[in-house]
Amino acid sequence: MRELVYYIAVTIDGRISGPGGEYDFYPQGDEGQAAAYSAWMNERFPETVPTMMRAAFGLEGAPNRQFDTVVMGLGAYRPGLDLGFTSPYAHLRQYVVSSTLGPSPDPAVTVVAGDPLGLVRSLKQEEGKDIWLCGGGKLAGAVWPEVDRLVVKSYPVVAGDGIPMVDGKFDPTVFAVTERKSFDNGVVVTWFDRRR
Repeated sequence: MRELVYYIAVTIDGRISGPGGEYDFYPQGDEGQAAAYSAWMNERFPETVPTMMRAAFGLEGAPNRQFDTVVMGLGAYRPGLDLGFTSPYAHLRQYVVSSTLGPSPDPAVTVVAGDPLGLVRSLKQEEGKDIWLCGGGKLAGAVWPEVDRLVVKSYPVVAGDGIPMVDGKFDPTVFAVTERKSFDNGVVVTWFDRRR
């Protein structure tokens, strides 16, 4: 069965963005460090690079390695939409969970107004690659029972306030570390599998 994978960048204090949705404060390191980190991550997860940036990273036409579907909340979808990008991941099946967005601004994007847990359970029953949970924290909290794996990119910065990685009810869940990689820019990427 397909798995739901929460692939996300997070601060030391567990924030995925600032209180206004900002994420430009994540430290990237010097030019060489940033390039090495980006190249490694883009090789491993090419489908997580937005369609409009794929050519710049040499990923135009690159096959999807991990995911063929993305599920995101409005907070994850809005930055691209505000810049005129209505289909940020055109190389994936795209779902936006939002009760306020209204009709989809793009035929390639399906807007789901309610029941994100039902959506994810339905998608997991289909054939295909895994499903990328792109964010945000409230959506992660809503679908938490179905999250199978975490890929957490921990950046060496404290936000102090902002959107938490998971915004849901108190539900301690044990995960096993299956892989970890450190980069010279201070980022540590950890793979966690839910213990069933």
